[in-house]
Amino acid sequence: MILLDNVSKIYPNRSLSGEPITALENVSFKVGKSEFISLSGRSGAGKTTLLRLILGQEAPSSGRILFDSYDISEIKKSEICHLRRRIGTVFQDYKLFPTKTTYENISYIMEVMGADDEEIKRDVPYILDLVGLTERACNFPKELSGGEKQRLAIARALIHRPEVILADEPTGNLDPYHTSGIIRLLLKINDLGTAVILATHDKEVINKIRKRVITLENGRVARDDEKGRFML
Repeated sequence: MILLDNVSKIYPNRSLSGEPITALENVSFKVGKSEFISLSGRSGAGKTTLLRLILGQEAPSSGRILFDSYDISEIKKSEICHLRRRIGTVFQDYKLFPTKTTYENISYIMEVMGADDEEIKRDVPYILDLVGLTERACNFPKELSGGEKQRLAIARALIHRPEVILADEPTGNLDPYHTSGIIRLLLKINDLGTAVILATHDKEVINKIRKRVITLENGRVARDDEKGRFML
């Protein structure tokens, strides 16, 4: 479904030395349909940069990123929104609307996408049930726990039925109890057919999942293990 072919990303260095900064170097791997991948590595290893490239937020300096038959770096800006509807994103800092309820945080996304009232009334309760937030539908983000906020963020990422979820350190702000809940939810979503790429440096999370692990070191793929463990 997604192919990274010798992808490199180099940023200019604005310091006096002038040496360019290589964030990714000759990264190649495939993401299969409905696959779950843990993307591991120390802070600065290139995990977030890689996710930004897949999402089309940045272009690679060299190499190709294909989503099915589409080269992401060559998609016109006017058409990038269509690609992003096939990709859901979850971040460490939630990115919720503080003045909207749980229900409204999801329904607003659907409104922006052009959904009508009937679709919203049908789909929002289903997604709330899927992520375990039905009883929190009328609560505002400030009334939710950290785990509940992240569940809401995942619900918003799911509402347009993406083919892949990109999760960038989604448990970074959570305690072990809520971390386990979020990982179980991501695995459940994966079981329903959505591919998941989880960027994390949490050893316990990676070892518990026991699915494919791609480890980045200094912008390179150091390991790619089908049923891997945390290895640095």
